[in-house]
Amino acid sequence: MQGGMKSSVKSARSCVGGRALARVGRSQGTRGSRGVAMKGTDRDIQIIPSVLPADWANMGQCVADLEAAGVDRIQFDVMDGNFVPNLTFGPEMISACRKYCKTPFETQLMVSQYASEVMLEDYVEATKGPNGEPGVVIVHVEACDHLHRVLNKIRELGGSPSVALNPHTPAEAVKNVLCDVDHVLVMTVNPGFGGQAYIPTMLDKIREIRAAIVEGGYDVDIEVDGGIKADWTISQCCDAGANCFIAGSGMFAYPTLKEGCDALRAVAKDAQAGKVLAAPETVNA
Repeated sequence: MQGGMKSSVKSARSCVGGRALARVGRSQGTRGSRGVAMKGTDRDIQIIPSVLPADWANMGQCVADLEAAGVDRIQFDVMDGNFVPNLTFGPEMISACRKYCKTPFETQLMVSQYASEVMLEDYVEATKGPNGEPGVVIVHVEACDHLHRVLNKIRELGGSPSVALNPHTPAEAVKNVLCDVDHVLVMTVNPGFGGQAYIPTMLDKIREIRAAIVEGGYDVDIEVDGGIKADWTISQCCDAGANCFIAGSGMFAYPTLKEGCDALRAVAKDAQAGKVLAAPETVNA
């Protein structure tokens, strides 16, 4: 299944006092018990490559190749040189890629509050599908003084609102907006550059967010981004409750993109089935 967007499940005002008005979608685990939902194994695995390692001079061909590899979404990492110490691209490049594939897009706004609010409509529009379907637009909790307002604006503009947390940010920071998002992205590296080492201490944060999602009855996916490979990293994140996995160098390093996508998906599915890979002894998770 491609995408995982919930265009008609939630309205811009979907909760009261931080509680969902209705238990919708698969949030309580249609394939199993509460324990299954707590693990996130009731939710589809989604493999989402970041385009950071791609040949930017040939980005149209890159997204076409990623589509052929069978990915679920394609992530565009927008950086402004302010919120993170790197500079990438804007909505024009994302829009230009749309004609090369039909795979859903996802834009992660690693930008200052000013940049995200002033250009929010441009990014929502650029991220939409070929027929105007909602694209996932992720804002960082650290860059939004008025997070609830920005998330609701994304949905009003026709996007799929989602929120990200940097490694130092506690899970508590997003609990009051779980009713307003479709995805929560847990950064497992500090944002700004590809190829960084995975931070294993994020597992408790994933578990805490998954527990809050299940307790509230929300239809929310958990994404992880940073150092994810087809090994114990994706396996343990999946076991903790994540189901959407962003991979850059961890996918592009394979001889073909399809091999990378298939390898990541296979390890994640094994973890959902209870075959969880242990971390190396040198890693203190």
